[in-house]
Amino acid sequence: MKKAIAHRFVLAAVLLAAAGCQNLPGIEGQQQPAAPQITESVLRDRAQQQLADGVKQYDTGDYDNAVKSLQASLEHGMLSKAEQARARKYLAFSHCVSGREILCRDEFRKAFEIYPDFALTAAEDGHPIWGPVYRSVRTQLISEREAQQPKPLIPLGKAEQMLQDGMVKYDAGEFPAARTQLEAALKEGLSTRENKVRAMKNIAFTLCLEGKYRDCRAEFIKIYEVDPDFDLAPAEAGHPSWTKTFAAAKAHAHQLMREKAEREAHENKAKGPPPTAGTKQ
Repeated sequence: MKKAIAHRFVLAAVLLAAAGCQNLPGIEGQQQPAAPQITESVLRDRAQQQLADGVKQYDTGDYDNAVKSLQASLEHGMLSKAEQARARKYLAFSHCVSGREILCRDEFRKAFEIYPDFALTAAEDGHPIWGPVYRSVRTQLISEREAQQPKPLIPLGKAEQMLQDGMVKYDAGEFPAARTQLEAALKEGLSTRENKVRAMKNIAFTLCLEGKYRDCRAEFIKIYEVDPDFDLAPAEAGHPSWTKTFAAAKAHAHQLMREKAEREAHENKAKGPPPTAGTKQ
C-alpha cells in the first residue's frame, strides 16, 4: 500500500514538472530568430575582401597566407573574369618567389585562359623571377593558338614555308636566323596580307630583342603600309623589349596616315569637282 502511494506521488511530480516545462518561454510555441541568409551579394563581397587580403599579404611578404586567401577568393565563384585573372596573377607571383615554378606557370596559364586581355605591366614583366616564366607561358599559348588554325590542304608555297621556318627559329630564340628567313619570305612574296604582317611583326620583334630599336621602330612603321589597322595583341603589347618602341612607331604611323589623307584631300580640292556630262572641257 505504501509503495503504491509513493509511486502515485512520483508520477504526479513528473506530470507537474512536464506541465511546467510547457509553460517555459522559448521551449515551444515561441518563434526562433531566422538563420542569416547567404546571398550572392554576401559571397561576392567576401570573395573580393579575400582577394584584397591576399594582395596585402603578398605585398608584406606573407606568401603562404596570400596563397590561402587568394585561393579562397576564387572558390566562391563570384569574382569577375578580370578579378579572377588578378587573383591568379598574385598566386603566380607567390608561387614563383617561393620557388614553385610549375605552380607559377599553371597560374599564369589559367589567368590567360580566363581573361584573354590578361597582361602584366612593363614593370611586372621585367621581374627577374617570374618575368621569364610569364613570357614563356605567353609564347606557348600564342604558338598553340596559331597551331589550331586550319591547315591548308595543299603544300605550302616557298614563301610560306620560309615564313614557317622563320617562326620556328624565332620560337627557339635564334633571332638573327629567324630574321633572315622572315625577310627572305617577304622577298619571295607572301600570298596574304596576314602572312606579310606576321613576318614583318616578328622581324620587328627580333630587332628589338637585339637592342636595335631604331630599326625595330622603322619595321613597325612599315607594317601600317600593309595594314593601316594593325595593332599588337594584348599578350604581345606588354613585352618590355618593344612596348615603348611600338607605341612610338604606332603614333608616328598614324601621324603619317593623317598627313597623307590631308594632302590627298587638298589635292582633290585643288582639282575641283569632276566635269558633268555635257560640260565643255
